[in-house]
Parts: sequence; structure tokens; C-alpha cells
Amino acid sequence: MTTPLPDTPDSPRLTARHLYWQGWRVARIAEFLDIKAPTIHSWKERDGWEEASPTERVEGALESRLVQLIGKDAKEGRDFKEIDLLGRQIERLARVHRYQETGKEGDLNPNIERRNAGEKKKPRRNYLDDDQIEQLKAAFLERCFQYQLDWYEAGLKHRIRNILKSRQIGATDFFSLEAIVDAFEHGRNKIFLSASKAQAHIFRNYITKFVKEVCDVDLKGDPIVLDNGAELHFLGTNSKTAQGYHGDVYLDEYFWIHRFQEFRKVTSGMAMHKKWRQTYFSTPSSLGHEAYPFWSGELFNKRRKKSERQEFDVSHAALAGGALCPDGHWRQIVTVEDAIAGGCDLFDLEQLKLEYSPDEYANLLMCQFVDDSQSAFPLSLVHPCMVDSWEVWDDYRPFAPRPVGDRGVWIGYDPTGTGEDGDGAGLVVVLPARSAGEKHRILERHRLKGEDYEAQAAFIESFRTKYRIEHIGIDVSGLGEAVAEHVEKWFPTLTRFRYDPAVKGRLVMQAQQIMRKDRLEFDAGWRDMAESFMAIKRELTASGRQFTYTSGRSKATGHADLAWAAMHALSHEPIDGPAVGAGQSIMEMSE
Repeated sequence: MTTPLPDTPDSPRLTARHLYWQGWRVARIAEFLDIKAPTIHSWKERDGWEEASPTERVEGALESRLVQLIGKDAKEGRDFKEIDLLGRQIERLARVHRYQETGKEGDLNPNIERRNAGEKKKPRRNYLDDDQIEQLKAAFLERCFQYQLDWYEAGLKHRIRNILKSRQIGATDFFSLEAIVDAFEHGRNKIFLSASKAQAHIFRNYITKFVKEVCDVDLKGDPIVLDNGAELHFLGTNSKTAQGYHGDVYLDEYFWIHRFQEFRKVTSGMAMHKKWRQTYFSTPSSLGHEAYPFWSGELFNKRRKKSERQEFDVSHAALAGGALCPDGHWRQIVTVEDAIAGGCDLFDLEQLKLEYSPDEYANLLMCQFVDDSQSAFPLSLVHPCMVDSWEVWDDYRPFAPRPVGDRGVWIGYDPTGTGEDGDGAGLVVVLPARSAGEKHRILERHRLKGEDYEAQAAFIESFRTKYRIEHIGIDVSGLGEAVAEHVEKWFPTLTRFRYDPAVKGRLVMQAQQIMRKDRLEFDAGWRDMAESFMAIKRELTASGRQFTYTSGRSKATGHADLAWAAMHALSHEPIDGPAVGAGQSIMEMSE
């Protein structure tokens, strides 16, 4: 038997009609609704159930289902998708009615009239028709987890969203797709901001890939200008280049942006009009970051009289479900455990707890801020190194066969460990400063997992075709010696580091000195590089007689590998700077 439509107390007549159109006999309808059969027969004759056309029957069913969905309090992704689908069907039936009245095929399909009207026009750039836009929105809603649908609904109700999130729960992907769907639907400008322009272009990659997959349309341009006039800009945090725009603003990883308070004024200015939305989202960094007062409400209260100040509760207990705060921000905290509860099936929670140390798990996945006061490289020291490489490195061509021409580079490598505490490997490529007035630049950083020593050595050798290599520094602990032996066959002057507290101390000391003199740069979007330096702490050795530096490495993360690799490269500079013939290098001390 066909499953009936849900009954409503005030519409048994409509319910009876829908059941009849589904093929139910009058006797069965009367039995199901507990209504006398003659009454059902009377309704059938009076309302002309038998004479109703197929389109009238379909319209009645569409109307009933649509009203039911609209009245539903807590909607799911499939509900939004079905509402869109039903709306499209109603529009199509309206076209059918016009066609029945006029007999014009153009009323049935408006594209027919446009096809040969006037002169042939060039293909429309960055254009989707109504059906494609509906298809795009349906595909977007279909892939959302419940917590992402919460973000979506919050964006419909509130002008400012402020989200603290776990790693890898799909925030950048979600906001990219939300933005492009809205831009096509309503013609609203979108401005994507991140720590660097390279990082901001991740939004662009998500958008172009999604539109291509769903609608087979290639979006072109930077900025992307849609056929309806909406502009999509992808910007770094250079305040000079991030002014003069207006639209909905998306600020990614704002807890890792240097001089956040300065840039926030620019950001909010772009979306000052009440019609524009502001969306801030980030993983946590340090409690000392400039953005923390913005998140905690302290900034809101700072310039207000005591009597005007408001209480902010930014605990996970208060914000797990999202809450509108006194400053007009809708705030939410989404941990990895919240994401899993919200339908995200991308994680193995028990395995994550085994792979990450408690501190790492709390920071990376449970949205807890780091107290970096004990770090050898606190965020305040690392932050000035983070620059928008697209804006300031005009002599670096990352996609060219020889990105820096014939200039020499230094490579640092921290290999994969062995045993139960084995970790990942890290490699960095440094373009060294040529004078005390220049800065060292980390051009590339790479993480390797699960490779044997031959594969690691081959990976290092692959950089020979891109760069003229002047120095390679390798930690020879664990698999490091085997890697070094292979690399030594083609680069006999490589430097081996045999770690002990003294060697570690000298590596850290030189890197600290370089940073304090503002002589190191890497792309501001490389949050993993910053975290790697921040993870290194000064601690006593087991004997309690000497200090050393540890990084809390875990089997899965090798959290500071990139930092140690960078220090292996930077060690090639003499201790007293890059002047020719001056000083003694750390590599000479460690031999």
C-alpha cells in the first residue's frame, strides 16, 4: 500500500483527496481517516477529484509537502534540498499552465525565444542559468554536515559570525561554497582574506573546482567577476591592497594573522553597511595573540564605561551550540568531537587520541589556546617572520623551472624517526641572505610520512633540478644516517648533526638571534611552520644537570620537524652573520 501523506487535524478533506490521487479506494480512505464513506464520496463529487488533470494532482501534492517542510522547526540538509527541488517543480508547472493557455513553446522553455533573438552574442563569462544555480545550491547543501548547516542558518539570521574550530572539519571548504552559491543567487560581492594571498587562493581553488564538478563551467579571472556583477576578491593581509572593496567578508585563520587589530579595522570597514555579512573563523593559537580580546569580548568592553560593560561567556559549554553575544557576534566553538557528533565521518577519534599528545590534542582538535610562555619560540617572536610572500617576494617564481635562477639555496632535513616514537620527516628550502641587511627566506617546506630511507634520500635529491644547492644539513639520528649516506654520494659536503644538549642549544640560539634581528621570513599561511617553532620548549635533561630543547613529538605529528629542519639550514650562516669570512658556523661546531 502507498504510504499516505501525514494528516493534519484541520484538513482531512485534503488528505482524503491526496490519498485518492495516490490510488486508494474510497472505502480504504474512509477506514483510514475514520470518516464515513458517503462523506468521502460527497467530497469526491463536489471537488471533482476524478476530473482533475495530472498537473492539478501533482500541484496539490507539491503544495502539501512544501508547506509541511517549511513548517518544520529543525531542518536538515535534505530538507533544504527538497524545498529547493519542490520550488523548481512549482515553477515548471506554472510554465506548463502558460503553455496550455498560449500554445507558445517559448512559454514552456524561455531559452527557445532567446536562442535566435537578435544578433549572436559571445558566450557569457562566469555565467550559470537558473537551473545550474539551483543544481549548485542543491549539491552544496547535500554535502553539508549538521554543524555546517548551523553555520548556514546563522548566516541567514546574523550579520557577524565568529567561529573557533578544530582542524580539518571543512570550514574553508564550506564557506567557499556558501559564498559562491550566494554570489550567483543574489549578486553579492565576496571578499576572502587570509594571512597571505597564497592562503586566500585556497578559497578560489575550492570554488572553481566545485563549480566545474557540478556545472561543468570554468570560472575565470582574479578577481572572479560573475555575469550578474558579483565580484569575488582573494586577498592577503596587506592593508594597502585590502582597501577600497565592499561586500561580504570571510576572514580565515585570524588567530594567526600578524597585527590583527590593525587589519581588523580594514576588514570591518569593507562590510560596514548593514547588508554585508562578516565571517571570522580560525583555529586557536596563543592566549597572547592580538585577536584573543576580539574573541573573548574584552575588546568590546575595553573602551566602555564600567556600567556599560557586558558579560561574555566564551566557554565551550556556552558556545557549543552557538550563541548570540552582547557585541552582536554569533559565536560558536566546534571541536573535533562536536564535528563527529554533527555527522562528520572523516575522523577516527580513538586513533587521534593515540596519535596526539594530550597538549596537542587539546590545542589542535579541542579548540584550547596555547600558553606559549615556556616556548623557546613564542608566537610574539615567530609572528614577525610571517609575511605575504606573493606581495613581498617579487624575485621568487615558484612555478618556474628555476624559481630563484642561479642563486644558491640551503636545505635542512629532519628525517623520519624509528620505533614506537617515530615521527614524520620535515624538509625546508632556504634562500639565504647575501648581507646583514637582507633576510633569509624559507621558500618551501614539506612533510613526509612513512617513507623508507631510500625514498627520503630520493626526495632530497629531487631538488637538484630546481635549485643550485650550497648546503644540506641532516640530523643523523634514527634513519638519518642511512639517508645521509645516500645523499652524500651526490652531495659530499653535507653536514651531519648528532644531537646532544649542546648542539640543540646552539641551533636554537642562532635561530632565536636571527628572528630577533628580523632576518627570517616565511609565508604567513604556513601555520604549521609557526606551530613547529612554538612547540620547542626548554627543559632539564633526565639527569637534571643540563638544559635541552624538546618538542613533544608524537608518532603521528613530528610536530617540530619543520622547525628543526629550518635550523639545520640556517646553521650554515656564521654565528656573527653573513659577512664573508667572518665567524664560525654551528655546522663546524657539530662535526
